[in-house]
Amino acid sequence: MTNGPGAGIPAVSTAILAMSRHLEVRDVLKTIVASARELLNAEYAALGVPDDHGGFAQFVVDGVSAEQWKAIGPLPRQHGILAAMLHNATPERLADVREDPRFGGWPTAHPDMSDFLGLPVADGDEILGALFLANKRCSKPAGDCGFTEEDERLLGILAQHAAIALTNARLYERSRELTIAGERARLAHELHDAVAQKLFSLRLTAQAATALVDRDPARAKDELHQVAALAAEAADELRAAVIELRPAALDEDGLVATLRSQIQVLDRAHSARVTFTAHCVRALPAAQEEAMLRVAQEALHNALRHSGAGHVEVTLTRSGQGALLRIADDGCGFDPGTVRRAGRHLGLVSMHDRASGVGGKLTVESEPGKGTAVEMEVPGG
Repeated sequence: MTNGPGAGIPAVSTAILAMSRHLEVRDVLKTIVASARELLNAEYAALGVPDDHGGFAQFVVDGVSAEQWKAIGPLPRQHGILAAMLHNATPERLADVREDPRFGGWPTAHPDMSDFLGLPVADGDEILGALFLANKRCSKPAGDCGFTEEDERLLGILAQHAAIALTNARLYERSRELTIAGERARLAHELHDAVAQKLFSLRLTAQAATALVDRDPARAKDELHQVAALAAEAADELRAAVIELRPAALDEDGLVATLRSQIQVLDRAHSARVTFTAHCVRALPAAQEEAMLRVAQEALHNALRHSGAGHVEVTLTRSGQGALLRIADDGCGFDPGTVRRAGRHLGLVSMHDRASGVGGKLTVESEPGKGTAVEMEVPGG
């Protein structure tokens, strides 16, 4: 591939159009990385979005298989060349990244990289991430970088538009969060009214039953049956209020406490027994904790709404530097192959995406009549 003016600009235009088609942050990041690797004919590409704790909230790669990515282990930290791009907003074009004095090595399973091109993705003074490529697919003299000044210019154009696309995606997700918050407030009002009406009817029916006990026991018995039915409906409304409106406290309380609290609520709200145990779990990077919480919520929703389980067991255990989450139920189970062919995913696609998005792995084991087990493992940080 030759990246002269005639070939490069149309390719950049195609990449920009591809980015603009997506609204989810994760999809935008994937498209940026894939577009950059194809545009500059590189073997590897990656984009890291930093968090506030010296790590990365999101880290997307292209050119590395899922098996390789799992073997590499924890996400990188903000150090060396990555830190220079993030903190100083400087581009980096190197003939051999391994010879740079800031290079600190990489895990055993990490692919070998030599020539390197990296740029910050910035919105004004705010650095949104670091975009970098390695191993240009071309012939190059020993000691020279395969990436050219023209490559750097084209990647700079792509990075500018990537910042716009990423900012727009963030604004979209924030807008959606606000919409959800407004919907929750509306739902809270409706639930309040519904529960109030049920309790009012319950009170009147109980008063009627009291008045009829002596002179018409049969009618009083009917009224008491109605009291029981109204009480059950009011309880259902209250369960819905608790489950739908209770906010997650992940930022304040951490993953273990948040899971324990939410599972206690679910245990009270459902006929199935829902239990939670945690063993020696370390604090994880924020992005990994959020992904684990969302996967747990999706898997619990499936188990409690669809499986008919009598017991759902959630466990969170330490796994190396990371953690292993398991949600297992004794419900009806299903055939994963049949579910895929029927186009019913039960949230499986989103759970897999959440796991892979933080360098983790998700497995689902199920069989008709034998329950379901969902496992998610993350590498830690």
